[in-house]
Amino acid sequence: MNNIDITQKVLNYIDDHITEKLTGEELASFAGFSTYHFYRIFRTLVGVTIMNYVTKRKLQFALYELSMGEKVLDIALNYGFETHAGFTKAFKKYFGYAPNFYRIHAAITVPQRVDLKKLNANKTGGIIMEPKIIEKEAFKIIGYRFETTLKNNAHSRDIPAFWDKCGTGDSERNLYASQNTVKHGEYGLCVNTNSDSEEFSYVLGVEVTDFYNAKKDMYTLLVPKATYAVFTTPAVEDKDFVASIEGTWKYILEEWFPSSGYEIDDSKLDFEFYDERCHPWEYEKISMDIYVPVVKKQ
Repeated sequence: MNNIDITQKVLNYIDDHITEKLTGEELASFAGFSTYHFYRIFRTLVGVTIMNYVTKRKLQFALYELSMGEKVLDIALNYGFETHAGFTKAFKKYFGYAPNFYRIHAAITVPQRVDLKKLNANKTGGIIMEPKIIEKEAFKIIGYRFETTLKNNAHSRDIPAFWDKCGTGDSERNLYASQNTVKHGEYGLCVNTNSDSEEFSYVLGVEVTDFYNAKKDMYTLLVPKATYAVFTTPAVEDKDFVASIEGTWKYILEEWFPSSGYEIDDSKLDFEFYDERCHPWEYEKISMDIYVPVVKKQ
């Protein structure tokens, strides 16, 4: 059995015993290597130290349970984190953002087995999506807002329904008819996120020159100046557009952030931007942009 196959067995063992206390010595013994030799092989093949990997996987499994409505403290204790704050701190250290940011933007599923052969193939043959890092000045948004929650993943149903309601009703039409818009394009933003209650607001709006024409039922928002990592989703046919957006967010959160040297700038707002490039009646293949506020890791 070669080193990749042996290490794959270790990865599977970690998943199968994920709530237990795992040590490097125990895992090296399971692999049949000395601790020093195993540490060297593991880092070469996986790209991180064995115990960093164990912690990261525990966080991924804990996040899934969190999305299923389990109590945060119970989850933290079950996976070896002493407090809610300790769990959140560890998560941000490893991924570059807090758990709720992942929960808002990514479709959460049971963590899949890591395929080491595929992982190593991707190091040389995988697709790498590099964002543009830009400075964007503050700008004004007028739009419509509604309240939603992370509980039972309600937001994953509420937000698409809200977009559909605004697009098929009069809301979007009213925005363009009544406001001094800077350019064509709709913004989707999450605001007023409450990590304790798991509730937040979602805004669909347009960029404007001022707030003077805002109607009573409209929401105004000043988006602050920030440094953004800007990702453009792959151009796809209309039927694959939602999957393309979800896949891009998954790439950002699970692949780009952990190895980018950046972390989320919690003091700023992330947003999605949809302009004429996402009009299937104008383009055979469509795309949109995701703006994520970032700062360099210290």
